[in-house]
Amino acid sequence: MDRDVILREVGLRDGLQGHGQFMPTADKLRWIGAEAAAGVSEIEVTSYVPVKLLPQFADAAEVTTQSLRIPGLAVAALVPNLKGAQRGLELGVHKLNFVMSVSATHNMKNVRRTREESLAEFRAIVAAIAELPAGAARPAICGGLATALGCSYEGAVPVPEVARWAAALVEAGAQELIVPDTVGYANPRLVKEVFRAVLAEAGGIPVAAHFHDTRGTGLANLVAALECGVTRFDASLAGTGGCPFAPGASGNIVMEDACYLLESMGLRTGVDLEKLVEVRRILAETLPDLPLEGAIARAGLPRGYAPAQGAAA
Repeated sequence: MDRDVILREVGLRDGLQGHGQFMPTADKLRWIGAEAAAGVSEIEVTSYVPVKLLPQFADAAEVTTQSLRIPGLAVAALVPNLKGAQRGLELGVHKLNFVMSVSATHNMKNVRRTREESLAEFRAIVAAIAELPAGAARPAICGGLATALGCSYEGAVPVPEVARWAAALVEAGAQELIVPDTVGYANPRLVKEVFRAVLAEAGGIPVAAHFHDTRGTGLANLVAALECGVTRFDASLAGTGGCPFAPGASGNIVMEDACYLLESMGLRTGVDLEKLVEVRRILAETLPDLPLEGAIARAGLPRGYAPAQGAAA
């Protein structure tokens, strides 16, 4: 199906990483399969990090391997360093989402490196991909700029700093940039300022947005980024998630609500919204203590709702 906007699921990684109860592998795979069947075309299924740091991802290899068997699904994983990327290369993941922070303090707390060290790791990952044997599948490599819209430790993050590190990732070989509002500080005005600055440095590669709804501005920020020309958005089923190293962080924008918003604006997501809402049952059954957010799940679809038929004028 043609899509005007791409919604990418990050709940399997961002939504689960801070949850104390391990979600059984079989249930993670049910979640992934059900969302793919609902039309979600890209899912960040795990993170390649040490099990002692995030036990939730002890099954990263199996989750990746099984997800790669789903026809048409783009399988992504988060990597903080070269070692994590090498696991992804061995497993054959389709996309590596590298993360560093624009905030020096957050980067040190999150990945225990300076920003310069993180950039060097990114260059090493790009080189490792280039060195794969001829004919080998090469994953896409994306550069993520955490805390690009504010930091719980440093407060406001200067826009020129965001642009500087965006340019550095592009120069180092990024094929896509992801700009997250890691701790939910953003507002639509700031979103437009930051995304215009990043787009100016992107050199034509895609730029995606990753918003958290910590202070209730998530969907407004999505619309602001959309007005800048962004068409790729991360979201999580039932609004789960939040960075464990960012005090006060809460969930991502709700996948179901974002889908409804975009479809009601006449923009095709390729997602069957009714099927998507049904996927919430898997979370409710498996992790009953996990808070599930979402206006569409509470209120239902309005009378006469119909999916978008084409791009809005």
